[in-house]
Amino acid sequence: MASHKFRIGQIVEFDAPTAQRLHARGPFEVTRVLPTEDAKSLMYRIKSTAEPFERSVMEYQIVAIA
Repeated sequence: MASHKFRIGQIVEFDAPTAQRLHARGPFEVTRVLPTEDAKSLMYRIKSTAEPFERSVMEYQIVAIA
């Protein structure tokens, strides 16, 4: 089973490589670590205080804030 890089409660930046930024700026909190069996598809749920909903993101789309 693959190991996740981030943990629940960790503060991250959402770094989606899209031409249009359709998400809130600023920090996001990891709210859930989603189960997986494939290291290429590690996923998380993240939440910004600027949005009323959570987002599902791939591990490569987020970076830790020091």
